[in-house]
Amino acid sequence: MPDRGPIDGGPTEWGSAAMRRHARRRRAAEHRFRLLGRAAVAVSIGCLLFLLGSMLVAGIGGIDGHFLRGTDATEATRAGIGAALRGSLMVLGLTLALALPVGVLAALYLEELAPRSAWATLIEGSINNLAAVPSIIFGLLGLLLFLGTMGLPRSAPLVGGLTLALMTMPVIVIAGRSAIRAVPGSIREAALAVGASRVQVTFHHVLPRAWPGILTGAIIGGSRALGETAPLLLIGMRAFIPAAPTGMTEPATVLPVQIFLWSDQIDRGFAEKTSAAIVVLLVLLFAMNGVAAWLRHRGEVRR
Repeated sequence: MPDRGPIDGGPTEWGSAAMRRHARRRRAAEHRFRLLGRAAVAVSIGCLLFLLGSMLVAGIGGIDGHFLRGTDATEATRAGIGAALRGSLMVLGLTLALALPVGVLAALYLEELAPRSAWATLIEGSINNLAAVPSIIFGLLGLLLFLGTMGLPRSAPLVGGLTLALMTMPVIVIAGRSAIRAVPGSIREAALAVGASRVQVTFHHVLPRAWPGILTGAIIGGSRALGETAPLLLIGMRAFIPAAPTGMTEPATVLPVQIFLWSDQIDRGFAEKTSAAIVVLLVLLFAMNGVAAWLRHRGEVRR
């Protein structure tokens, strides 16, 4: 029985006029879609280059050794980001130190060890919903829990790290589960066939292969935490800090909050400082996302 054609229901005639018109329409549609995609990419890159160019023009002259090592000051000529940069690194380090192990263990349990049940489904849905919660809600949670209930010191890197760890943990769990799910099932079956237990399969075979993807998710989550302002404003990290913090319980500020405070200053000298601080923050974010892309590429090559 002859094949029925997609155009008129008759036998397929690849050289017919109808088939040629159909092929031309498909090629035209693919060409339009390709042009639309290129235009979207060009607009995105153009906006990014405009942002970078404007910030570089406005702030590159203010980046020097004193600016990178100095602290906040009432005069623009004496102000620097050293204290805010150290506070950001302290908060980011504590955030990843808390969120990464908990997030990885939760992802391993949910994906490899947890039985399929309504309770596990409820937990998975809750984690997905937490990843979409606005960051200011986590700031309110930190204000209520860590400051109001636990009485931790206000405006301290300890409170900032705890708050951002709560915000970052769902992102790490989701990224970790995706990386674990990407490990071929044949690896699990081969390990089980030679007598390995479920825990040995998880930690000796699955986790090493999923680790690049897990680190990628952790770095992306850390990048989001590094650029957050709203939750840290709510826990008091917007005070004038004339000295760099030396401990987790000392008053501190972070780079995004410092940018926010300088942008509200009347003195026009702080405009250059604001642009210079934005350039430094963007460099840090690009560096972290570059490391994440390299780890993802390395993991794909190894697989």
